[in-house]
Amino acid sequence: MLRVVVVVNLLAALSVLIGVESPGDVPRALVGAAGMLELPLFIVVLLLYLLQPALAKRAAPPVWTVVGGLAVGVAGLVAVALDGPGALPFWRRVGWAALAALAVMAYFDYRGRRYSPALTEARLHALTARIRPHFLFNSLNGVLGVMREDPKRAELALEELADMFRVLMKEHKELVALDDEIALCKRYLDLERLRLGERIQVHWDLEFAPVQALVPPLLLQPLLENAVYHGIEPSLQPGDISVRVARRSGEVIIEVSNPIVDTPRNQRGNRMAQANIRERLALFFDLEADMSIDRRGGRYRVRIRLPYRRVKS
Repeated sequence: MLRVVVVVNLLAALSVLIGVESPGDVPRALVGAAGMLELPLFIVVLLLYLLQPALAKRAAPPVWTVVGGLAVGVAGLVAVALDGPGALPFWRRVGWAALAALAVMAYFDYRGRRYSPALTEARLHALTARIRPHFLFNSLNGVLGVMREDPKRAELALEELADMFRVLMKEHKELVALDDEIALCKRYLDLERLRLGERIQVHWDLEFAPVQALVPPLLLQPLLENAVYHGIEPSLQPGDISVRVARRSGEVIIEVSNPIVDTPRNQRGNRMAQANIRERLALFFDLEADMSIDRRGGRYRVRIRLPYRRVKS
């Protein structure tokens, strides 16, 4: 419903900007348009909210008719009630209401097609599949790095890797418990230590972590992989990766940071993983989740915010 309010107000503001004769008239025109718009918009949104259970069971054409009829009808009634000197002509107010209803319905029809369940499932499968080859490549490199020096250790690592891939090859179209994601990441980091030894140090801040929260599969691992590749591996000195997970009200906050190493190493893989995570967050949570990145204090920090949903017992 918030999108409806935003889209309609943007359309109204655009129409005002097109219609004013001078920039000095813009504030007064915007206030006047808001006075005429907000009441019918509030009534229509309230009615749609109340009718939502019934409309959800109908096909698209009848729903379009109902929404358009509500918008035009309410706008017409309010136009008659608030008619007076300086008001827009009746037909113009009703016409704008019809145009706004059409634009909003077209937008949501597009979103409905773009995020249909079948298409969403296919995209999630494809996005998760892109992560797996990188995971396998880096994990095998870790094993190969110690195979000649310590065959027994490499054998145990291969067994660990096989167990991890049994988890990875599952269908990842559903959310997983945060506890399971963290366990997978710790096993991955153990494999990386075979290759990098004590150069890789990880600090886990999980005191307030909601371990039963639901998160997208392979959400944290690509971030740790990037942290190792860009923040630890290029340096000859030990480096630390910091992982903090906490619950804040109705949200889960995940932060991963690593040292910034001055190196010309290609950042393309970093951006690909981040774009992959962003798209999967949007598919699972829409606008309720986001990911931000900043560089300060010599560290590269990724922060993910997503809604708290608990594993069903």
